[in-house]
Amino acid sequence: MKNWLLAARLKTLPAAISPVILGSALSIHDGSFYFLIFSMTLLAAVFIQIGTNFANDVFDFQKGIDKDDRLGPIRATQSGLISPKEMKIAMCLIFILAICVGFYLAYIGGWPIVWIGLASITAGIAYTGGPYPLGYHGWGDVFVFIFFGLIAVPGTYYLQIGEVSELSLLIGVAIGMLSNAILVVNNLRDADTDKLSGKKTLAVRLGKFFSKIQYSLLILIPFTVPVYLWWISENEISPLLTFFSIPFSLHLIKQIFFLTGSELNLVLSRTASFHFVFTMLFSTGLVI
Repeated sequence: MKNWLLAARLKTLPAAISPVILGSALSIHDGSFYFLIFSMTLLAAVFIQIGTNFANDVFDFQKGIDKDDRLGPIRATQSGLISPKEMKIAMCLIFILAICVGFYLAYIGGWPIVWIGLASITAGIAYTGGPYPLGYHGWGDVFVFIFFGLIAVPGTYYLQIGEVSELSLLIGVAIGMLSNAILVVNNLRDADTDKLSGKKTLAVRLGKFFSKIQYSLLILIPFTVPVYLWWISENEISPLLTFFSIPFSLHLIKQIFFLTGSELNLVLSRTASFHFVFTMLFSTGLVI
């Protein structure tokens, strides 16, 4: 069980959970919320995230990306804790569970939810698997931004309300940026080894300084969305609760410029924590 929990990468789950929380908080703000739909959406998101993590674990190993010189956390397949065959079977089972939960969500939301679910699973596998792995050709940033933000938040809101609002899309942009920031730290840390392995992330293609500027923008720009909500709501200051996390964000930006190599593992985990703190503050502001 310890090995499977390691492979599931539980620290990555806030990136999957946060869009569901924010989309649901916005639906409460707009006068509609169903706990069962929320629970099933959350469960589907977690299953898809874990299935994607399993896929990344085994395909990165098989493509020779994960080696003994890896700077990041231990990978279960590469370290021999779980065999590639076992990991692939587990990946398929987890995605099947996601599909089973998806039947209920498809009943609620119709064909748009079917296509979103199938696209999410396909992208989760294609990120590191298949003949043209997205993450190896610099498309990882686009993938994360779209699926963890631009689709996840409006998709959750759609399941609760039955439509997509402009604000749900804007919040999706904000949370997609924060999810992308997590990936940027990961790619910045692995830039040197990825270059040797032929993995062409943006950190490899455009350089480490670009990734540091990219990270800074991805951390700061999301604060403009609660400011916009405060502006259009006139008297509601609750969206500005997110400002309590600004010192956290500035500390992370400082660290991204001064820490290197395995030291960036600390920034990675703290970025995931910041992502969740921002989510909870913003969600609280929407609800109250």
